[in-house]
Amino acid sequence: MENWTTWPAREALSRVGVPLRRQVMGWVVRLALVGLVLWGVVRDGVLHGWGFGALAVGFAVCVVGIRVYYVTTLAQRLWPSLGVLVVLYGVGAGAELAAVRTPAIVLWCLCAIIGMERLPMLAGLAVAVVGMGSYALVATDEPLVIALTAVGLPVMGYALRLDEEARGAGFRLLAQERAARRAEAESAALTERARIAREIHDVLAHSLSAQMVHLEAARLLIERGEDRQRILERVVAARSMAREGLAETRQALSALRGEMSRVEEFLRESAASEGARLEVAGEPRDLPAEAGLAVRRVAQEALTNVRKHAPGARVEMRFTYLEREVELWIRDGGGRLKSGDLGVSGAGYGLLGMRERAELLGGTLEAGPAGPEQEGFVVHLRVPA
Repeated sequence: MENWTTWPAREALSRVGVPLRRQVMGWVVRLALVGLVLWGVVRDGVLHGWGFGALAVGFAVCVVGIRVYYVTTLAQRLWPSLGVLVVLYGVGAGAELAAVRTPAIVLWCLCAIIGMERLPMLAGLAVAVVGMGSYALVATDEPLVIALTAVGLPVMGYALRLDEEARGAGFRLLAQERAARRAEAESAALTERARIAREIHDVLAHSLSAQMVHLEAARLLIERGEDRQRILERVVAARSMAREGLAETRQALSALRGEMSRVEEFLRESAASEGARLEVAGEPRDLPAEAGLAVRRVAQEALTNVRKHAPGARVEMRFTYLEREVELWIRDGGGRLKSGDLGVSGAGYGLLGMRERAELLGGTLEAGPAGPEQEGFVVHLRVPA
């Protein structure tokens, strides 16, 4: 029953998205109907004098009534729409009583068509029955012609209804697609902002942690009354770390844009600056930005931890290109500081953050003692690439 009492969609009732050719065709049909009415009046030859004035008034009422009908149906207001059709049927009945049959028939047929086109099906059928019944009562054509007209015009109105419903559905799908694209673009922008924020956070966390190491060392030297030159060296080193942090922030943004060198080149530079031994295996290839950044950040964090917890220890690094992954393995030679020494100056969240980064990429990060028979600390990263 719901299908019989449901209005056509608002997109179908409106003219939004109607092609220009369709609009031109609609005006051609309207002008043809007006011409048909005028021709019928002239042919009947029943109007004289004031009769033409009455015809003009009736024509104006019909034009205004049809316009109001389109507005009330667009607002999906049933009773005002039916009221307008009653007025139009009344104008047709007045024309029939005045023996002006052609305008009456055209008006009734038009009401039947637009009723089926724009009203709920149950109301549209009722309007069509009244209009086609009125036509059948006054028509003088052959019974077969009357029957075909009485059935064909409501079917034409229903066909127009289906066509406009299809257009409205297409318009709704287009609007939904545009909304989905906007939502996708907004989601991509938020994801990009989150990724940039994460990169900057990791860079600053690494840089500030390194600065804390040197500043804590400077504090200990001051408390012990050490030589001024040694204290100055630590402060200068902290300043250098601050500069490096700014440079790394710029590098992170460049990496997100795909503008950085390959990972193995970065690892070679880092290994050389720390006196570590680096081995690269596998066929080199370009890595996705996030995978490359993950390798860089883990290497930086691991080397910072060596400086912090095991200064002077021997460091071995191995970077391997696998079939669908890359692997980074870093081990120091032990000699880690005890609790209460300089090593406690960090927050302790660096490797935890790196593990979360690896998991977000679908990879793994393991960090812990090298084993019962080996000294030192091992960091092992694997990420898809």
